Amino acid sequence: MIDRLVLGSGTLVQRVVGALRDQSGSVRVVTDEESLATTLRNEGTVVEACDPADAEALADLTAEMVVVVEERQTQAVETARAARTAFPDTYLLAYVARDAPTAEDELRTVADRVANPYRQAASHVLDRVGGTGQQLQQLKRVLRSIDRLAVVAHDNPDPDAIASGTALARLAASAGCDPQVCYHGEITHQENRAFVNVLDLDLRQLDPGEGVAAFDGIALVDHARPSVNNQLPDDSDIDIVIDHHPPRAPVDARFVDLRSGVGATSTLLVDYFDLFGTELDTTVATALLFGIHVDTKGFNREVSPADFEAAATVLPAADLGVLERVESPSMTSKTLDIIASAIQSRRVEGKVLMSCVGDLAERDALAQAADRLLQLESITATLVYGVKDGTIYASARSHGVEVDIGETMREAFDPIGSAGGHVDMAGAQISLGILDAVEEQESSLVEIVEDIVEERFLDAIAATTTLRTQPVDDHFEGDRYLVQDDDRAIGSGAFTRDEDR
Repeated sequence: MIDRLVLGSGTLVQRVVGALRDQSGSVRVVTDEESLATTLRNEGTVVEACDPADAEALADLTAEMVVVVEERQTQAVETARAARTAFPDTYLLAYVARDAPTAEDELRTVADRVANPYRQAASHVLDRVGGTGQQLQQLKRVLRSIDRLAVVAHDNPDPDAIASGTALARLAASAGCDPQVCYHGEITHQENRAFVNVLDLDLRQLDPGEGVAAFDGIALVDHARPSVNNQLPDDSDIDIVIDHHPPRAPVDARFVDLRSGVGATSTLLVDYFDLFGTELDTTVATALLFGIHVDTKGFNREVSPADFEAAATVLPAADLGVLERVESPSMTSKTLDIIASAIQSRRVEGKVLMSCVGDLAERDALAQAADRLLQLESITATLVYGVKDGTIYASARSHGVEVDIGETMREAFDPIGSAGGHVDMAGAQISLGILDAVEEQESSLVEIVEDIVEERFLDAIAATTTLRTQPVDDHFEGDRYLVQDDDRAIGSGAFTRDEDR
């Protein structure tokens, strides 16, 4: 089968054919312009010399995609109609050579897509002199007013936060800033560690309670407010916020870019590289591609056309060999032990699986355990939780059809801690202060833990779904791994989006 069939006349046909020849597959041209036919044949292109607007002449040809490139507007419409008659089920792209609204409207009735370079050029210009252009200039002004910029990722940052911070730091440096990507917490997920180490990313881990007073500017990436998902004082003056999560409260900063219509903050940063006219180096391109890939769950979760476009933009400069190394890291024995404990301690009620792993050596293992347990037959939602430094950490997963796990976690745990996430993956954390105040027997502690975590989780699910009312599967009932009170210090912190992937 012929892969691409180009119909039309004019010099643009030659350019289109030249571009298509550089791609895989074959190209054939149908034109009634003799000089064009001769030129293309001399270049090695197969040419049918006939009227491209004659549906009968096209009937004997085959194609996976048809492109109509015709500078004469009336002829373009006639050719597109003939192509649709000859190829009713084939993808049809029509090109508008001039700004001709009537012809464009007619083409849209028969073509799958109409390319209008005039409209695209106008949009490009307006982006740079209109709203987007003004936003770009505002960001540049803010960056140029700052000498030392702290680019703060949320606690225990995931790849999207790391990549976004790295990219913003690169843009800040191009504007004359001295930037540093900072974060509180830990990077314990084996893929995330490999991501940072293999790309040799310049990140500064802040000590608990350590601030950024040494900097004269603060930027937040992949989160939006001080003291929420970070350990900055809640009265911190923020200069820049770039995030793709919808805010749950007003955001105050000199420059704010909140676009919840995309699947990753990294997508927004790709856009800024284009607007700044700054070249994407291999390290930043690879980081941004990985950030988009992870936060959209391999382009399967909350993905938008902008995410695909951003990935396509950075792909030529990215090092795919590095990403392959990042996605195949070794697993620590601690992570394996936590996953094993989650499997051993699981309790199933209806389609909901819950498991307590007790003390946490590696927090990121919760997310991996929740992912693994979601693969169990007939399970729609999972909750895995444990205790670290006086705080209960919980990770939840769902198939995203019967239950919105992000909303469930917010309903269950926001009143007593902090929670959030996406429709199919979320997390929460609750201080153990209330438990440390209990001086009764172990059974009282267990009852409080059950009420705080599992009962609140089940109640939240029952409020919006029928999952909890289903019969318990006794086959998966197991002995619960109980949290022990061993004089842990009261912990604090904030929920980290996407479970520190």
